[in-house]
Amino acid sequence: MWFLNRRDFLKDSALAGAALAQAALLGKATAADEAKAAKKEGGDPLRVAVVGVHGRGMSHVGGFNGKNGCVITTICDCDEGVIGRAMKAVESKQGKMPKYEKDVRKVVADKDIDIITIATPNHWHALAAIWAMQNGKDVYVEKPVSHNVSEGRRMVEAARKYNRICQTGTQCRSMAGTRAAIDFLHKGKLGKITLARGLCYKARGSIGKVDGPQEPPVTMDYDLWCGPAPLTKPHHKSPVFGTVHYDWHWFWDYGNGDLGNQGIHQMDVARWGLGKNELAKSVVSVGGRFGYIDDGQTPNTQICAFDYGDAELIFEVRGLKTDKLMGAGVGVIFYGSDGYLMCPDYNSGIVLDKDKKEVKRFTTPKGTGEGAHFANFVKAVRDGKKDLLNGDILEGHLSSALCHLGNISYRLGTEQPFNGKTRAFGDDKAAGETLERMSEHLKENKVPLDSTSCHVGRRLTVDPRAEAFVGDKEADAMLTRAYRKPFVVPEKV
Repeated sequence: MWFLNRRDFLKDSALAGAALAQAALLGKATAADEAKAAKKEGGDPLRVAVVGVHGRGMSHVGGFNGKNGCVITTICDCDEGVIGRAMKAVESKQGKMPKYEKDVRKVVADKDIDIITIATPNHWHALAAIWAMQNGKDVYVEKPVSHNVSEGRRMVEAARKYNRICQTGTQCRSMAGTRAAIDFLHKGKLGKITLARGLCYKARGSIGKVDGPQEPPVTMDYDLWCGPAPLTKPHHKSPVFGTVHYDWHWFWDYGNGDLGNQGIHQMDVARWGLGKNELAKSVVSVGGRFGYIDDGQTPNTQICAFDYGDAELIFEVRGLKTDKLMGAGVGVIFYGSDGYLMCPDYNSGIVLDKDKKEVKRFTTPKGTGEGAHFANFVKAVRDGKKDLLNGDILEGHLSSALCHLGNISYRLGTEQPFNGKTRAFGDDKAAGETLERMSEHLKENKVPLDSTSCHVGRRLTVDPRAEAFVGDKEADAMLTRAYRKPFVVPEKV
């Protein structure tokens, strides 16, 4: 639609109108670049549009609303029934009501916008970000940056091709305490790190069960909400979130389960601490949706084991009531030859000796929090230097892709009796021990394992450089998705 190039135009004169529209948009992008240069020199405010404000987007409003030399000029959401808080917050802070747009396509084409922040459901992240960068905008995009592996790589390619600043919403990367803890690891002060364990121990109740398709909110343009995903009516209804909002996380067409929802933060810290700047060599995942029967599709209990050769990354998701592990519930534990490093939250790190006694603690000063991540992004935009970013889109892509790999293994698996004898992890002692603990965890939650099946995922070998699987076309097909026109993420940027 908008982004046809000149070569396409020359091949088919019937596309002349589209080519003219493209030329106009390129002109707008150039004007935006010139305006940004002027703002950098003169210190004028950067004009921000926040896309998606029902939930995480309100943090974006707080992060850019009259802060760091920014003004929010536009609020965009396909459901006008949820924009009230955002509109009022901006008006209260800036003294003027922002513009409201329902369609993100109008937002990315607006020459009077410098920055677009994206807090939509996962299935919209990549397309909105690529469109924005193609139109000369710098982008702050929530985690996971993508809905599948291929999308993330295309976002990286777009950022590099169009020379845009693109920050990932993994705010742990800007927390002073977490940064100091990871620096401690990277300096070798914990010895050789053999294992990083990410934890997403976060209770998630049943979303209930409905008899058939439900109606989306009357205030929502549901065609826009579905965007790249199939246009099918929602098949769930929560007394808290209704038929669409939030519970989309637990459906494969839109979300990535808690591995890609909460867990992406801890996955990112685990990979960061290991110092791995590529995908793992192999992955296998085991789990299921235990404790209740509802409409949710994604697992509420899951183990993913990623092999990096010289180190391993194991990720655990627990959606039922559980105790913490070594004091961490939603966090990361690094296992070194000289002790442990535990990151029990977003902003701190605790060093433990071999006897698991605390010897050092890293903290983030009060009042800095995630605001530092927004500030880091704005500084990089002002200076036009992606290397200043704490969470560049490449980092977001790699960590998000690990989540996607784990889910692909899970989805290609088979249901097997959960009798404690599964050999899904082979001779991997750390992963085997994790499976044993998961079994005890389910027993404590009164899950009858003798009559319960477990989803044992396919062990997949990965080519990290190609970001593809080795000898598995079925798995490769899940690296991307079929897109619904006109909401198509381009195969090549």
